[in-house]
Amino acid sequence: MEKHADTLRNHGIKPSLTRMLILSYLTEEGSHPTVEEIYKALIGTIPTLSKTTVYNTLHLFTQKKLARAVMLKDQETRYDLAAHPHAHFQCLECNTVYDTSAFPQLSAPEEFLKHTVEDVSILFTGLCQSCREKSSHIEQ
Repeated sequence: MEKHADTLRNHGIKPSLTRMLILSYLTEEGSHPTVEEIYKALIGTIPTLSKTTVYNTLHLFTQKKLARAVMLKDQETRYDLAAHPHAHFQCLECNTVYDTSAFPQLSAPEEFLKHTVEDVSILFTGLCQSCREKSSHIEQ
C-alpha cells in the first residue's frame, strides 16, 4: 500500500485508504472498470463506500493525470491508468475494452495551433478475436 501512497503523493493527491484501494484496483485489474464495477469490488472492504465517493475519487485522479476517463461507443465511461498515451479497442459483441499500442502519429491542423491540446482519445471498435471466432463458427 505504501507504493500506492507514494504514487498518490507524486500526483499531488493526499493518500487515504479509499484512494489507495481504488488505485490498487485500477492497477491490479487493468480491465478499464466503470464506477459501478469498482464500487461493487470494494464495498465488501469499505462498507461505508458510496458510488459518489468512487466517482469523485476517479474525477480527482483524472484531474491530476493519474487516470484517464475512456468514453466508449455506447457513452459508457471507463477508467484507465494514464501510464502512457495509448488507444483502446472495444469489442461490440462482448463489450471488453483492450489497450492497443496502435497510436498513430497525428499532426495538429492549423486551427489547433491556437489551442493547447491536453489529451487525444482514439477508440477502435469491432469484434475481438474470440467473438470473431465464435461468429465464424456459427455462420458455418
